[in-house]
Amino acid sequence: MALCYPSTPREITKTLGLFLTGVVLFAVGAHFAYVNVEPIRARTLARDQMMREYLKKKYGNVKDMAVVPAITEVDMASFSPVQTVRATVVQASTIFYDTPATIDKAEKLIAEAAAYGSQIVVFPEAFIGGYPRGSRFGVAIGSRSAKGREEYRKYHAAAIDVPGPEVDRLASMAGKYKVYLVMGVIERAGYTLYCTVLFFDAQGQYLGKHRKLMPTALERVIWGFGDGSSIPVFGTPVGKIGALICWENRMPLLRTAMYAKGIEIYCAPTADARDVWQSSMTHIALEGGCFVLSANQFCRRKDYPPPPDYVFEDADDNLSPDSIVCAGGSVIMSPSGSVLAGPNYDGEALISADLDFGEITRSKFDFDVVGHYSRPDILTLSVNDHPLNPVSFASMDRSDG
Repeated sequence: MALCYPSTPREITKTLGLFLTGVVLFAVGAHFAYVNVEPIRARTLARDQMMREYLKKKYGNVKDMAVVPAITEVDMASFSPVQTVRATVVQASTIFYDTPATIDKAEKLIAEAAAYGSQIVVFPEAFIGGYPRGSRFGVAIGSRSAKGREEYRKYHAAAIDVPGPEVDRLASMAGKYKVYLVMGVIERAGYTLYCTVLFFDAQGQYLGKHRKLMPTALERVIWGFGDGSSIPVFGTPVGKIGALICWENRMPLLRTAMYAKGIEIYCAPTADARDVWQSSMTHIALEGGCFVLSANQFCRRKDYPPPPDYVFEDADDNLSPDSIVCAGGSVIMSPSGSVLAGPNYDGEALISADLDFGEITRSKFDFDVVGHYSRPDILTLSVNDHPLNPVSFASMDRSDG
């Protein structure tokens, strides 16, 4: 290839001008890149220091220990929408009937996830308050036993008020470790209990809650029903976060409502450890074009009180203290339907993965269930998202005039 060089004074002057213009533009661009990146670098260094302090406290001198680089929170207004977020799902057991000890355990697990650089941490269904696996609460058609009523009293005592002191502590933990926290709890509202998910941001603020709309089978004896006012999706710097609980995830219309709200990090706390659950998680990831984070407990019989304080109906005679009563299966799925981490059936664990948000766009190119692959001229969905109260008082509706 022939190369042409400027030969006349005019051509030399023009070439030199273009060169100087390029140098100036490069300098300006470098300046703004530095201005934008420097605050992120500062947050990264702060998080690395927090990790070192945590590891030093737990393991001793960590001067020579390699620290996992922290993934910083992303300012969506300043950066490309393609981002990477580190997520962790917690697979661990409740300390049954001991809510303060369970919250202490949760903090240790959150600290470990944060030390690994996680920005969002998801806990299983009913982690605080407990999932009463194997219990019938003394219920038969047409009767309830005195023992079952006392069992409910103890279960009610282990639940938490929302808002309440336990919620305040969870919020402070999220702020302390700079994580977005999704926590499964048993919520106490007067004398009715709800299976609920609470959401917290990395600044230590309580964002809101989702109450399980449809408890499954005998769960309906002990838990109330949520309504359409508590199916939120929260926009955050790490993505749009929401949750459905256990078999709610098998309700197509409810999933569609979540997709319509733009969910990107779809949390699925569960109590279902069967292999078929993985098929549901794969389908939801593909259908919604979103990341799916499913957290389940891993429990042995000894994680529950011994009999007669707690009885696994029709099973206790065949269970040893080390018998597995919930095998976990926590998993993280990508929008393409591939497994990013898990499923884990080995024991208590933190299951983590880096979420590349470019995967959402790539998957939506193929299938956008509430976008280019929808037919609103034929099929539509209407959602009643108003709170439903059993009693209203006319005096509360009157104006001051």
